Amino acid sequence: MAKSISMEKKAASEHAARRSALGALYRKEMSDHIRGKRFLIILLLVAVTTAAGIYGAATGMKDELAKDANFVFLKLYTTGGASVPSYVSFMALIGPFVGLMLGFDAVNSERSNGTLNRLLAQPIYRDSVIIGKFLAGTALIAILVTASSVLTGAAGFLTTGLLPEGEELARVLVYILYSIIYICFWLALAIMFSVFCRHSATSALASIAVWVIFAVFMSLLAGFLAGVIYPMTTDYEQAVNALNNYNCQLFINRLSPYYLYTEAVSTILNPSVRAVNAVTVSQMVGAISGYLPFDQSLLLVWPHLVELTALTLVAFMISYIKFMRQEIRGN
Repeated sequence: MAKSISMEKKAASEHAARRSALGALYRKEMSDHIRGKRFLIILLLVAVTTAAGIYGAATGMKDELAKDANFVFLKLYTTGGASVPSYVSFMALIGPFVGLMLGFDAVNSERSNGTLNRLLAQPIYRDSVIIGKFLAGTALIAILVTASSVLTGAAGFLTTGLLPEGEELARVLVYILYSIIYICFWLALAIMFSVFCRHSATSALASIAVWVIFAVFMSLLAGFLAGVIYPMTTDYEQAVNALNNYNCQLFINRLSPYYLYTEAVSTILNPSVRAVNAVTVSQMVGAISGYLPFDQSLLLVWPHLVELTALTLVAFMISYIKFMRQEIRGN
């Protein structure tokens, strides 16, 4: 009995020490981020993205309202101008750079500067180092995304004078959650490259290369592979393979976090979107046109949230395992 109590006290003491170390590292990483000059660049990037999104909504809102005057508040996020994309489009393209800038040198810069071995010489657990880095980056991303989204909504309120309804507010909150997880994937990816690559420049270039592949070339690759697997060169092949070709392209595109995010947020912020997969003519028979309720829109995109979260955790777990098994040598 006494031995059991002693073991419980020891486990509780170890848990408390682990939490204390993790908290200290989290505060250190947050302080490093906020006090660094890089944070000013990130703030400028987020501010420009927010301002451009607001300007695009302001210039294109009149034409959009002429088509549909419902869900005005949501149109602040999905409406773009003649030459300016929407706020959602800006976030899909520019948002990943926030995660990449926060994580591309998370580990290798400290290893190059010789601070990592001194940090691990302290009475802390090694896993607390990489977990603290990821949590600090995640917290900063959550703050920036929430602030940017709230500023966009506030600008719309000051312009239109309309308060969001309950359903609109719920959709915006879900959009913020998707945006945070989406950018956290790029943070986890950048941390992974910072663990594998010795130099910060190499990890930065590798992270950007992955972003270019997912954002630019993935759709081209999907169309090419779908054309090879389900060709559509003749009229007969078009009649037979059209649906399979489309589904194949959709499957390959959904391997990209960029495509997952854009499809999910465009569905959740646009209640008129009623499906995210191919819909046949027979399925449309008897369907009533209208807006999809919030819970039904959420059912359409919850697999996207699961996949984005899984991709983020996989990227982080790879970096975690690699970091735990690496040899840290003093300089």
